Amino acid sequence: MLYPIYVHQGDAEHAHGVTIPDFPGCFSAADNWDELPAMVQESIELYCEGEDMELPKPSSLDELTKNREYNGGVWMMLDINISKLNLKPVQFNISLPSSLVLRIDAYANHHHMTRSGFLAMAAQEMLSGGNAPTQRV
Repeated sequence: MLYPIYVHQGDAEHAHGVTIPDFPGCFSAADNWDELPAMVQESIELYCEGEDMELPKPSSLDELTKNREYNGGVWMMLDINISKLNLKPVQFNISLPSSLVLRIDAYANHHHMTRSGFLAMAAQEMLSGGNAPTQRV
C-alpha cells in the first residue's frame, strides 16, 4: 500500500531522516536513498508490532504538501508491505470447501506464508480496491 513519507535530506555527515505522517511518532533514517524503503518498512513493522490498532489509510499527498510543518524536505510515496505488519490478531472461525483450503495451503506454503497470512493478504487486497473475483471458487 502506498504511503507518503517525508525525507529530510542528509549529507556526508548526517543520515536522511524520515517522517511517516500516517504513523504518528514513527520515524526512520538511512545513510543513502537506496536504504530508505527497507528502513521505513522496518520502522512501520516495529511501530505496529502487537498493537491493537487499525491500519491507517494513506493520507492525501495533496493535503500533506499544504502543511507548513513539512519544510525543506522531499515527499515520496513508498509501497509498504502491509502483509508484514503484525497487528494484534483476532481469532475467528470460518468454513470453506476443503478443496479451497488445500489450494490456499499449497499457495501459502509455496510462498512461505501461513494460511492466516494468506487470507489476511487476500482480504486486504480486495478491501483496498484489488480485482474482484471473476469466477466463483
